Amino acid sequence: ASITFQNYFRMYPKLAGMTGTAKTEETEFADIYNLDVLEIPTNVAVARIDHNDRIYKSYANKLSAILDLIREAHARSQPVLVGTTSIEKSEMLSAELKKLKIPHQVLNARYHEQEAQIIAQAGVPGAVTIATNMAGRGTDIQLGGNFEMRTAAEIPADMPPEQRAAAEAEIRNQIAHAREQARTAGGLMVIGTERHESRRIDNQLRGRSGRQGDPGATVFFLSLEDDLMRIFGAERLEPLLAHRKIGLRDGEALSHPLISKTLEKAQNKVEQQNYEIRKNLLKFDNVMNDQRKVIYEQRREIMSATGIEDLVRDMRADVVYDMVASAIPEHSYPEQWNIEGLSADTHRILNRDLPLADWAKEEGIDETEFEKRILDSIDTLMAEKAAHNGPDMFRRIEKAVVLQRLDHAWKEHLLTLDHLRQGINLRAFGQRDPLNEYKAEAFGLFQSMLGSLRETVTQTLAHVEIDPASGTLNMQPAKPAQTLETRQDPAAPAAQAQPAATPPASMPIRPATNAAFDQNDPATWVNLPRNAACPCGSGKKYKHCHGALKASG
Repeated sequence: ASITFQNYFRMYPKLAGMTGTAKTEETEFADIYNLDVLEIPTNVAVARIDHNDRIYKSYANKLSAILDLIREAHARSQPVLVGTTSIEKSEMLSAELKKLKIPHQVLNARYHEQEAQIIAQAGVPGAVTIATNMAGRGTDIQLGGNFEMRTAAEIPADMPPEQRAAAEAEIRNQIAHAREQARTAGGLMVIGTERHESRRIDNQLRGRSGRQGDPGATVFFLSLEDDLMRIFGAERLEPLLAHRKIGLRDGEALSHPLISKTLEKAQNKVEQQNYEIRKNLLKFDNVMNDQRKVIYEQRREIMSATGIEDLVRDMRADVVYDMVASAIPEHSYPEQWNIEGLSADTHRILNRDLPLADWAKEEGIDETEFEKRILDSIDTLMAEKAAHNGPDMFRRIEKAVVLQRLDHAWKEHLLTLDHLRQGINLRAFGQRDPLNEYKAEAFGLFQSMLGSLRETVTQTLAHVEIDPASGTLNMQPAKPAQTLETRQDPAAPAAQAQPAATPPASMPIRPATNAAFDQNDPATWVNLPRNAACPCGSGKKYKHCHGALKASG
């Protein structure tokens, strides 16, 4: 089974959370989770300076400017954190820094064991750290270094208490001196080599600097060759960059609030696009989620109940009703009855050989009397099994069979829905809404799965026997086909010639599917269980609504 994060979180009666970057996703939290986003003021006023974005004509110009800024900051002992969008780009930048002989650390989730140590020391004066957005999360960057990390790395665990206290005091003094040196140099410098698709990730990168009132600075470098610029920002920036007075030349950079706002709009466009994708996926998952609630609630009721004989008998009654309705349509003549098919189904599913042909010759008999006699016969069989094996034992067997068949049918149904979901978007080429098509077909498949489950449970319990010696369950194999299977498509004569085969005891019966179900076309509802809700929305059972109309027509 599978579930989206959204529906998983919505299962909790109370939902709350804290993050520093939720403000840009305020709309999504409100739409999906019905949650408000409240912005809490910082403990200490932010002293960080966020510079305007610098845009260059080419990637080479941008890279050269980034390296120059890193070299300048490193020379004045200012710690630098460089953010990249991918592992490949972080390693490319690392190779350039090696050429300049600038010592640095690379943090790209490839060496996750050392991540905490690397990011904890990123605030040391002169430190240069290259990081991707997926690396080093959850670790605070403290100017001057991290005391706990240094003591763990430099002080042996078995050092005497007096020496340990002296060593810790020395480390504290060193960190305090380094912290003051880093503050004097301007605090942590955060350099973004490219804008991410989400403003939230950019804000996460900015937020690494200026913690708890520390000084710091952030700046993003961009080029016209960046993905975000090429795809979403070109139409707005092209007139500006082509201006004869402020046109962009090699090696030159543009830095203006208008450019930053334009890029934020481009990011907002990407965020909206991604949000619509997530929202659309959630709409599809809600269809499965509604069915999941029904199945899981039913399963919990079965597991908590001491006995489910009433549920099992209702299943038998529905199966018998469907069998009789299929063979003996309402308001039909005896000459039109399919007694051979009903006899085959009775033997295959109910494990009973009944004189149905003799009953059909009786004066005044109708489908209701057939249902009553067949149901009485299978009820008698179940009562005999319960008496033979002990009521308590047979109740446990019923519960085990229902749960096992339910789990198997549900897993198969999920797989079927997954296959349906993969191709449903092609319906858009036929001017049909894929979501409505998916809802309609998923409903039909769900009803078909429930009908197949009732039949499978009834068939299993009708054939099950307990071995007194070993206490194991055995399935009575059906006798070799005495009649022909008649529930096949009448247009397929070859299929009609196949004998009615009973599946092996160890092989679960796959639920039938109704891929041709269309909620707007009553002609495709023929395979719906007669006790299911009518798809027309009347609130009546199918047998009393369109099912009755079909039989009378």
